[in-house]
Parts: sequence; structure tokens; C-alpha cells
Amino acid sequence: MKNYAFIFARGGSKGLPGKNIKELAGKPLLQYSVDIAKAAPSIDEVFVSTDDCKIAEVARNSGAIVIDRPSELATDSSPEWDSWRHAIEWVQDHYGLFDGFVSLPATSPLRSVDDVENAINKRDYTSADICISVTPSSRSPYFNMVKDSQDGFVELVIKPEIDVSRRQDVPEVFDITTVVYATTVNYVINYYGLFSGKVTTVTVPKSRSVDIDDIYDFLLAESIIKSEQ
Repeated sequence: MKNYAFIFARGGSKGLPGKNIKELAGKPLLQYSVDIAKAAPSIDEVFVSTDDCKIAEVARNSGAIVIDRPSELATDSSPEWDSWRHAIEWVQDHYGLFDGFVSLPATSPLRSVDDVENAINKRDYTSADICISVTPSSRSPYFNMVKDSQDGFVELVIKPEIDVSRRQDVPEVFDITTVVYATTVNYVINYYGLFSGKVTTVTVPKSRSVDIDDIYDFLLAESIIKSEQ
């Protein structure tokens, strides 16, 4: 199976302006994703889809092929899935058919090559439609997450069938991360949304699961990187 990696990085970012090319511990944030994609044995080519000329320049300098994303697919409300479909069609028009689609968001700079390879392999050997990355959740809807109830009070988001007093007594839950999404061209074209088909997961430790949305996430990621140097 021919696997292509895609990084979707638009110019507009309200939480942290310019974050996709902001210098993180000495190199642009975007470059971390490109470098890992290029180092992954199962990835045959790396593409960056963007509407921003500065992001495009960083992408090319990092060794990626740039896809010009239409402005209507680069707004705050643009569904990511539509950008996925646009990128697939662009690549098929310019580079021919391929099978495996791997999304590596620029906002997860701490992923490892193993995270990418594990997701691709899990997708393949389980015959899943898509493999997403998760990390153990620090909070549980069965134990310490509540919602407003109709009587004006609060209740657990998910009420266990029996009363529990320990977190260990309820099912383990996970947070979805943006570390890696490994799927197929067929799934993206013929379905819509992550959970439209058969979904499997790979677990990534919290130390590699930071998703940069604001300056606090950025500083956390930078601290982790510097502590490992």
C-alpha cells in the first residue's frame, strides 16, 4: 500500500496567531510534523495543504510538497474532512492514485515515528477503516465528570450500572489526540467523519500528546522538548 502523509496548516489561528510556523525550540512548528513524516519508513511522500504563503515557504524548505488550499476550506468553520478530500483529489490529479492517507496535524509536534508506524500497521492488520490516536484520560464521565440535569442539579455524564467509589471500577476512557490519523483514500471519499466506519486506536503517552492550541500548550511542548535535549 502506498501511504502519503498530509499536514493541514491554515494561516488563520485565533488562539495563537501564526502558530503553525512559530519557532518552537529552534524550528518552525510545522517542520516537526514534516520531519517525522519524512523519517517514517511507511510514508512515501509528504504534502502540506495550506492557504498561506509563509506556511508554504516553510513547508517547501522542510522538504514537503505544497497543496494550495482554497480559501473557502481554510476558515474557522471549514470541515477538516472537506480539506482531506480536496487534498486527495489534488494529489491524484498531480501524482496519480494512492491508497493510504495519513494526517499528521502540525499542532502535535511531539509525536514519534513509532506513533505513525503503529497507526498505519494497526489500520492494516485490523482491517479498520481508520486508526486514530488516543491517550489515557485524566477524567472519567463515569466517575468525576458531571452535566446539568433536568431538575436543575447535576449528574454524572455517564451513570454506572452500579455505585462505584473508585476510578478503577469504571471502564477506562481515553482522550482523542491529534497525533495521527491513518485511513484510506476510499474511506475519506466515500464516508464522512471519523466514526462513520470501523475505528481502531493506538495509545500515545501524554508526553507526546500535547496539542498546541494556545500559548500555554506551546510553552508546555517547548518545555518537554528542552527537557529531552
